[in-house]
Amino acid sequence: MRTKIAIYQLFPRLFGNENTNLVPYGSKDQNGCGTFSSINNNALKSIASLGITHIWYTGIPEHATTTDYSSYGISPDNACVVKGRAGSPYAVKDYYDVNPDLANNPENRIEEFKALVKRTHEHGMKVITDFVPNHVARNYHSDNIPEGIMQLGQTDDPSEAFLPDNNFYYIPGKRFIVPDDAAERCKGYIDFLKTRPYYEYPAKASGNDCFTPSPSINDWYETAKLNYGVDFGFHAEKHFSPIPDTWHKMRDILQFWCDMGVDGFRCDMAEMVPVEFWNWVVPRIKACNPGIIFIAEIYNPALYTKFIHEGHFDYLYDKVGLYDTLRNITEGKGSVNDITGVWQHLNGLDEYMLRFMENHDEQRIASNQFALLPEKGLPAMAVSALMHQGPIMIYNGQELGEQGDRMAGFSGNDGRTTIFDYWNMPEVQRWNNGGKFNETNLTKAQKKLRKSYADLLNYCRASSAVSNGKFYDLMWVNTHLEDQKVYAFLRHDDNEKVLLVASFNNLPQKIHINLTDHVLESLDMKEEKHIEVSEQIPTNSEEGTLVAKSPDGFKIPVSVDGFGYRVFRF
Repeated sequence: MRTKIAIYQLFPRLFGNENTNLVPYGSKDQNGCGTFSSINNNALKSIASLGITHIWYTGIPEHATTTDYSSYGISPDNACVVKGRAGSPYAVKDYYDVNPDLANNPENRIEEFKALVKRTHEHGMKVITDFVPNHVARNYHSDNIPEGIMQLGQTDDPSEAFLPDNNFYYIPGKRFIVPDDAAERCKGYIDFLKTRPYYEYPAKASGNDCFTPSPSINDWYETAKLNYGVDFGFHAEKHFSPIPDTWHKMRDILQFWCDMGVDGFRCDMAEMVPVEFWNWVVPRIKACNPGIIFIAEIYNPALYTKFIHEGHFDYLYDKVGLYDTLRNITEGKGSVNDITGVWQHLNGLDEYMLRFMENHDEQRIASNQFALLPEKGLPAMAVSALMHQGPIMIYNGQELGEQGDRMAGFSGNDGRTTIFDYWNMPEVQRWNNGGKFNETNLTKAQKKLRKSYADLLNYCRASSAVSNGKFYDLMWVNTHLEDQKVYAFLRHDDNEKVLLVASFNNLPQKIHINLTDHVLESLDMKEEKHIEVSEQIPTNSEEGTLVAKSPDGFKIPVSVDGFGYRVFRF
């Protein structure tokens, strides 16, 4: 019997930064930076207490940055093709190295990361890292490449736009042009009179399938698209035999990280890489590392089945389905019955879906651009966590009401915690408390919020019905709930029957939940004359309320707070 996976996405650059005196567009020296060592035993113990099984450490591979590490043998980057001063963690500059920003001693950066992996394992949690297969930093060059492995692009023929064994796509005869807006954004912290112009000839295609030498500020101009054997110039013809050179290089990179002790990969923009590559590479990695998991960042539901069954992914992002639906309802749009449509459209793929209400790409629940109050995200989180067997994820600071509502630099003030700048997370700093990672500095509301997340996630692990049981949507036999903005469903197995009632109404509700004969038959409870209903969250009370069966089945009375939820066991 499996245990439900609960992932904590942790962005080390900001997570451990204790500096409070920050400057927009500030340098690392000005604004500070978290390190591997700042994710100490206190932090890991506290994270584990939330019910977390896996930590996704975001931004570990070395990426392009304006901070100069040339004294450590790392080639410097050109600021014109770096987003922000810290740089995007998804503009990987060396697949075989870790981000020197995160090390106390940059010369010892890989060993410091291995020590973090070891600490994480000692606290009973597994480690997930990013694998960014679709694109790399424009000035990609591995300074730590293993012996016998060639650099990306080393044997390319750049005179051809496409060749099956080229690692990049080229635009022959054209020089790459940095977007004017990108240069304008840099003026606040770069003296262009002292900065060498960025030169790339011939131009490479940009990471978002932009095949022009002059991408816009909205393109992934800081990255170069990798070539997996698809000729985009001729009706996307595929050249997969013999196996393209890029495939072999990516397999070697995945194995490198497996050998470092990681337990899984969150694969960035997986759908932009042909499913045939995943079909080839995932079984090869799992043959050496059977327990490794692969999570696909994917946004096209039409590809879900293919990426599960052909691409061999363990889990897929459920962003355009459940996340978007729950966000709309939380903001007062749509209907709670839209949630029913989500699982219906998945056609039985629910157990493969990774659910969340925050990650680095999405706006914070507590931000001005979303719900303002972090507590308003709790019913959506409960639905996400309890609805099916697939994993649940939270983003560092979500459990503390982190807002992301400040102007940090490149990303502006957009309700997201920046991934491009040297910055901090104020609410995480309260919890950090000088490396103690305790509740001393938390407000009463934050303590309550954090406990709500801990109760929910720990219950996910403890409940056999949630981890392994079946799902039954109660809305069709409780049509009155739609007007009250309440969603209800059951999870059940041979050991327990669980009822979730989640309210997206601002006001407290007194309702009843109907369990008809069809429901009872599905639960193998048709002959029951009485049922005992005991609350699991928030009280986890062992004492229950006895409910008698009526001619129409059971009617369970429930009171639920505005934007609240309750979990009961029969």
